Amino acid sequence: MTGAQRPAPPVFTPVSGRRAFDDIIDQLREQLRTDELKPGDRLPSERLMAEQFKVSRNTVREALRMLEISGLVEIRKGAAGGGFISQPDPQLVARTLSDMLTLSAFSLADLMEVWVSLSTAITRAACERATEADFAALEENVALATQLTKEEKWEERALVNHAFLDLLAQATANPVFILFQNSITEMVRDIVSVLGPMHGDGILKSRRRLLKHLYNRDVDAAAQEMESHLKRVHAAWLGQRHIRGYE
Repeated sequence: MTGAQRPAPPVFTPVSGRRAFDDIIDQLREQLRTDELKPGDRLPSERLMAEQFKVSRNTVREALRMLEISGLVEIRKGAAGGGFISQPDPQLVARTLSDMLTLSAFSLADLMEVWVSLSTAITRAACERATEADFAALEENVALATQLTKEEKWEERALVNHAFLDLLAQATANPVFILFQNSITEMVRDIVSVLGPMHGDGILKSRRRLLKHLYNRDVDAAAQEMESHLKRVHAAWLGQRHIRGYE
């Protein structure tokens, strides 16, 4: 074979018992954890997997269906179809967290505690690593938010404000930070869709102060500005359902 070599197909061990599909799921999760399987990899056919696991094809199909529901596997139709390891989906994580918040598995205060810790860590890393391209993207975002503020297009501005945090995470060049921030952003969008967007220019003022600290590579000041901003957001969320903003 010429060119890039195809990765060797995963090898599975036989399973047994009334809930054999659970063991199938566990083996697939373990191969993901150890990088034997990676996003985009194609799984063996149901027939081959059934032979390796020593189970029926229906059992394999049940396990794949559970993995599809959980977002780990994508089932594609057609001649080139089959089972594939899914790409990371921040929206899936966000939906799960949103459901937990709705069911009171954790409170808004719990979420904010994690959000503050995560965002200050991201801010510190971005302050040290941001490139000129990152700064340009952040400046463009703030300029758009400024224009939308003048036009009082609060819902559109809220989306731009959320995107700022994703851009900040991208400036860390850390894929884990990016994934976690994107997931938090999806949750925040859900919350804002219920509470309504903030008005006024309080967030813009904070963004401009933050950019100044980022340009100066002042890690402590940047992290403090982010923490203060998020605490003011939390206070505004708790203060009233129809939010006017903060100063």
